Amino acid sequence: MTTIVVIPTYNEALGVRTVLDEVLRSVPDADILVVDDNSPDGTGALVEAHPAYLTRLLLLTRSEKDGLGAAYRAGFTWALARDYDVIVQMDADLSHPPAKIPELVAALGQADVAIGSRYVRGGGVDNWTWRRRVISRVGNAYVRVVLGLRVRDATAGFRAFRRDSLLRLGVLESQSNGYAFQIENTWRASRMGLTTTEVPITFTDRTVGESKMSTAIIREAVLRVLAWRWHEIRDRRPATATTPMRRTSDARS
Repeated sequence: MTTIVVIPTYNEALGVRTVLDEVLRSVPDADILVVDDNSPDGTGALVEAHPAYLTRLLLLTRSEKDGLGAAYRAGFTWALARDYDVIVQMDADLSHPPAKIPELVAALGQADVAIGSRYVRGGGVDNWTWRRRVISRVGNAYVRVVLGLRVRDATAGFRAFRRDSLLRLGVLESQSNGYAFQIENTWRASRMGLTTTEVPITFTDRTVGESKMSTAIIREAVLRVLAWRWHEIRDRRPATATTPMRRTSDARS
């Protein structure tokens, strides 16, 4: 299988070289696509200066900062157009351990979607404030209750997809960003009957650069989750389902 790792960036000059080196080392047969939102700190130039550029490392530069979800949709569109079999998504700040990418990809042998999860047995977080822990825990509980999902870490941003799974769940038609983008794809996969498994990881908070988390991102997630559930109740059918549903076998801890 051909694999590509999609990494969105905005002002990640301080750490982008490190994450690229670790991904290249962890998955020597995979390509990397950096989707940079025209970072003013020169992130894109550092990618172009990397020794692997134009061989295993590629750069997609967008004209402006337009949100995490939009960056991923652009990267996924690029990867799908070039017929990659497996698409991995991850952050650029080493909060997601590159050494776990092979395990995520291997998990696709038994599932349509693999999530690097903080909240299954063996997973955890490191270097987080109590406030960040509470927000994440409460947010995931809220999503599971409102949408009826079995996935423990619905907001996780470290994932691997089969090519056909990305196409079936309609990720390119999604509208959300931030946490909501991750939640929407989890919800779509569940409603489409795709199988999801969770691979335990330790999420380590960034040590360089600045977090992109904001009140607006949290607000979007809360409101969109309510809207999706309301549409389901109102219409008496899953809002995104276009094919018959089958039972989902989400992994649980």
